[in-house]
Amino acid sequence: MQKRRLSFWEIWNLSFGFLGVQMGFALQNANASRILQIFGADVHELSWFWIVAPLTGLIVQPIIGHYSDRTWTKLGRRRPYFLIGALLASLGLILMPNSDMFTAYMPALWVGAGMLMIMDASFNVAMEPFRALVADVLPSDQRTLGFSVQTILIGIGAVIGSWLPYVLANWFGITNEAASGEVPLNLLLSFFIGAAVLIGSILVTVFTTKEYSPEEMELIHTAAGEQLMEEESSSLLNIFSDFAKMPETMKQLAWVQFFSWFGLFGMWVFATPAIASHIYGLDISDTHSKGFQDAGDWVGILFGVYNLVSAIYAFFLPAIAKKIGRKKTHSYSLIIGALGLLSLYVLPDKNWLILSMVGVGIAWASILAMPYAILAGSIPVRKMGVYMGIFNFFIVLPQILNALIGGPMVKYLYNDKPIFALVLSGFSFIIAALLVTRVKDVDDYVILNENE
Repeated sequence: MQKRRLSFWEIWNLSFGFLGVQMGFALQNANASRILQIFGADVHELSWFWIVAPLTGLIVQPIIGHYSDRTWTKLGRRRPYFLIGALLASLGLILMPNSDMFTAYMPALWVGAGMLMIMDASFNVAMEPFRALVADVLPSDQRTLGFSVQTILIGIGAVIGSWLPYVLANWFGITNEAASGEVPLNLLLSFFIGAAVLIGSILVTVFTTKEYSPEEMELIHTAAGEQLMEEESSSLLNIFSDFAKMPETMKQLAWVQFFSWFGLFGMWVFATPAIASHIYGLDISDTHSKGFQDAGDWVGILFGVYNLVSAIYAFFLPAIAKKIGRKKTHSYSLIIGALGLLSLYVLPDKNWLILSMVGVGIAWASILAMPYAILAGSIPVRKMGVYMGIFNFFIVLPQILNALIGGPMVKYLYNDKPIFALVLSGFSFIIAALLVTRVKDVDDYVILNENE
């Protein structure tokens, strides 16, 4: 028995839920700092509030991966997890901008931070099984296409989520002003719409995708002559032994992921105050002014641009990777992204920043596709879920580090100039690009030899 080759639209439906997941994720990334500042957070504290997000991912993803490897229900192996994750993430999207409703019980800032934790944990629950699902369902030679389609859908969802507040305010006349301590109406509606799209898109994948049963997977890998490991107990302690036995390729990719996501986290957390102060010339503590809200809406536009670019670039990633190899593709893409981030410091006005985001978008597309395409070929077949979850360690650990040191660095090292946090992100991308050259990609070697 062999895995069936899927048509493009079957692969599209396989990952369609990622559109809603990323729309919600984009709303969070572009607006969570602004909402927390509205509820009273100081700019130096922002990274500390964001720390709950990677911490929950550190705990949640390996556990979800471990159990999804051993789950089989009427909905399949991976689908129950991203459906539950979507429901919880939607709840967070609805409640976070409405945290001031709970001020009778605790400060809105703390409620908002709690909702950020729930949202991010839930996005992690939804995202990890999607990565494993592609590796489960697609034959090896379609995986690069599968992860690239995921990147396309991630880009489309993120563009919609990032641009929605600006569009509602500037095209539909919905106000982006509010009283002190309140979230503007355009943001509230954006989060409500994001929650609805998230649920709808997840249901498309749930009802249109068929997973292979454990028995079918056994036949597939036996027919392929692949050596399967003996069945293990389902103890969570196995995660630690799996971590110790991770493949060499995964260890090498870990450092690439570390510096890539250290840079991304700095951009997400500090983009709004950095652009508000460096480009708009605003006092970053004046979070209730219309100028600050305009700056925040423009950051959403910029984030939408880099996600739009990533969606377009993802169409070309399989062809580029086939021509020059996955490692060179990822390395060159990261360097272009680094130049985009570094240029934020020198460009003269807000419109020029769109050019910066083109570079960031190219890097973002590659970050979302190439490491997973490289990794999938090195993972034991019965450990796909747990190793995809463990791989998330190297995404969340750099975010935790940045969360701990980012705020103090802005205050004490950068003299209250958060633009330098984005410059540091650019240099972090350069380091990641250099480290890609050390990675061993057996599948890539085979593909390149076939092209000769």
